[in-house]
Amino acid sequence: MPERFSIVFAGTPEFSVPSLESLIAHPACKVTLVISQPDKPVGRKQVMTPPPVKLCAEKHGIRVTQPKNINR
Repeated sequence: MPERFSIVFAGTPEFSVPSLESLIAHPACKVTLVISQPDKPVGRKQVMTPPPVKLCAEKHGIRVTQPKNINR
C-alpha cells in the first residue's frame, strides 16, 4: 500500500465540513490536525459554541487546535 499523505486542515465554517469529510474518507489521505477559530459565544445567553469543523474533527478523533491568532 502506498504511503498516505499527512494533512493539516485549516477551516472553521459549515461549508468547510464537506471538504474535511472528503479528505478523511480518502484512502490516500490522513488528516492529522485541524486548525480552527476558537469557540465563540452565540445567542442571547452567549453560550460558547464550537465551530462546525471542530465538531467534525472531534467526531472522527482528530486532534484540534484553536489559536487566538493564527499569524502569531
